[in-house]
Order: sequence, then C-alpha cells, then structure tokens
Amino acid sequence: MTNGADPFDLASLIVAHDEANAFEAVVPPIVQTSLFTFGSYDEMVSAYRGEIVRPIYTRGLNPTVRAFEEMLAKLEGGEDALGFASGMAAISSTVLSFVEPGDRIVAVRHCYPDAFRLFGTHLKRMKIEVTYVDGRDEEAMEKAMPGAKLLYLESPTSWVMEAHDVGALAAIARRHGAVSVIDNSWASPIFQRPLSLGVDLVLHSASKYLGGHSDVVAGIVTGSKELVGRIRSEAYPYLGGKLSPFDAWLLIRGLRTLPIRMKAHEAAGLEIAKRLQVLDIVEKVCHPALANRLPPGLTGTSGLFSFIFREGVDIRAFADHLKLFKLGVSWGGHESLIVPGEVVLEQKAQPNSAHTFGIDARSVRLHIGLEGTEALWSDLEAAIAAATET
Repeated sequence: MTNGADPFDLASLIVAHDEANAFEAVVPPIVQTSLFTFGSYDEMVSAYRGEIVRPIYTRGLNPTVRAFEEMLAKLEGGEDALGFASGMAAISSTVLSFVEPGDRIVAVRHCYPDAFRLFGTHLKRMKIEVTYVDGRDEEAMEKAMPGAKLLYLESPTSWVMEAHDVGALAAIARRHGAVSVIDNSWASPIFQRPLSLGVDLVLHSASKYLGGHSDVVAGIVTGSKELVGRIRSEAYPYLGGKLSPFDAWLLIRGLRTLPIRMKAHEAAGLEIAKRLQVLDIVEKVCHPALANRLPPGLTGTSGLFSFIFREGVDIRAFADHLKLFKLGVSWGGHESLIVPGEVVLEQKAQPNSAHTFGIDARSVRLHIGLEGTEALWSDLEAAIAAATET
C-alpha cells in the first residue's frame, strides 16, 4: 500500500550516531547514572545558568536518552524531541504545557481511551473543556476551532481506524491560532510524518512500534525547538515522567529494525484484513487501506485494525480457541494479540465512552505480529470455526 517515499530511505537517519559512539562501539553505551559531577565551581555555575548545555541530573538530561531523542527527531523531521516514561506521560505533559483553566481543546472522536479519560477527569477538574469532532468532517472541524487553544489528533483513530487528511486539519488549527498535536503511534514515522504536513507536535507511545519488542514502556514528543522547549521547561521537570537510560537504549535498538518490521506488519495485516472482509460472519473490517485510497500523508499501514462480528458468533469461544494470537493489551511487538471490544466496555470509564471510543460490543481488535501470515490465518480460521459451531 505504500504510495510515498521508500521507508528504507529513512534507515540512514537511524544510524547517524554510530560513528560517534564511545570506544567506536557499534551499539551506543548505556550511561546508567543518576547524576553527573563537575570539574570546577565555575563549570557548575555555567551549567545552572544555562550558559553551557551538559548533563546535570538524569531526570533532565542523559546522553543515552538524548541519543534516542535525536534519532526520533530526525526520523520525524523535527528540530528537537523529549522522551518520557510512558506514552501517557508524553500526552499529559504536552497537553498541560499549552492549556490553562478555562481553555478549550478540540479533539478527534475515537481517540485513545486513556487520553479520553485524562480529558474527562483531570482536565475537567481544571475547567478545561474538550470538544470531540469527526476528523473526516473538515467543515465541522472549522466550526469547532474558534477559541480553542489546542487541536488533538489521531490518524487513524483508535479501534475504528478513521483516517484523516492531517494536513488539512493542521491548517485549520493554524488559521485559528491553535497548537496542533497528533498521536502518530499507529503509523510510525515510516508511514506518516505529520510535521511535514504542518502539524506542530508529534507524539508516540514508544512502547508500540518504536520499541517493537514488548519490553519497554515509554513515550516521546517531537517538533520545533520552541514548542518542545516549552514542554521541557513547563511540565517535564515537575511531572517527573522521565525516560530511563536503559529504556532509551532498548528504544535505540528498536529503531534499528523499524523500517523492516513496519513493512512486515503492513503486508500481513492487510492480507488478513482482506480475508476477513469476505467472510459472511464479519459485518465490517476497520482498516484504512480497505477504503478507496489512503488520505494525503499516510503512505502505508501498520498491523493494528479491528473488525466486527455479526450476531451468532461466540466471541468468548473465539478468543479462547486462539493459539498464536494472545489476549493482551497494547500492540506493536513481534507477537499477535487480540482484545475483544466487550471486555474493554466492562471498564465503564466514562458516560457515553463506548460512543466516543467507537468500540462495538461485537468488535475485536487485532494486532498482526511477525509469526507469518498463513500461520496466523489458520489460527483465526480454526477459532472462527469453533465460535460458530451450532
């Protein structure tokens, strides 16, 4: 489905640090320390005054973390980046850096459930209003934006995978003086580079495709030096969601194989989505590549999508019969996963949350891993047969 630049053209950006590694090591070393000392009084004063930029304390700056930040900024085309201990730490720190009590945010509907919960709990207590809009309806977005301080985007969106013209939405935000922010975890910088489309800040749950091995929880934001600097000074030091050196080292490892993994996830995910689409027991497959065309700026697709069973399918039996697919949250690693929609709805996090999330009780979210298309399809076929036995 790729209709843009070859993602492998980005691979050279990932190895930019190799020539500068200590001891000429092919893998950057882990600078596993909590603090850094100074050679003199004057050097310490200069660092605290900001006259020189150097590590002082790992919660603020660490060489291994900085290496990851610089690599991701290059991949996304940003001037600067800032790593966090989770995707939600990146989201909360970013949003709170640009809104104050009494402000209003416009967000696309069906956004990540925990972002929705943040907006509906803590931001609500701060008297910050959030208006949800269908991101495919640019006229509705134009009407909603006047007076808003921030536009919060996902494309494609969680669960229902609604894909938007990100550049057009960013332009609307710019016309109204709002900062635009997008969660780009689904596509990764391999298949979507929102900064080039006019978005101000790009977020990732680095736990997903950037890490790629299901062994790290992290987040990151990238954009201009000015905007990332505002997050760095106003929220990052005080909310404390810093990225550890070891986790940054794992993420650097993950970035090495990102282009190859994303192509594999894309190919297997699209093939399985097409096979599900023709089954009589499947009402709908939510995968952006099954539409007539991808929106501008989205040059490929990942391995995460959902589908909705018709009535008469025992979803419990389907889930329990799977062997290769495991029941588990998150996604982006080598393993294939499912999450039944009715399980998520048991959380009952917010009134009308099912409508806002877009989760149907008969839906199943799939993450297509790297086990191989035919093996995964055989697993799904066997589970579907078990779930439809009369």
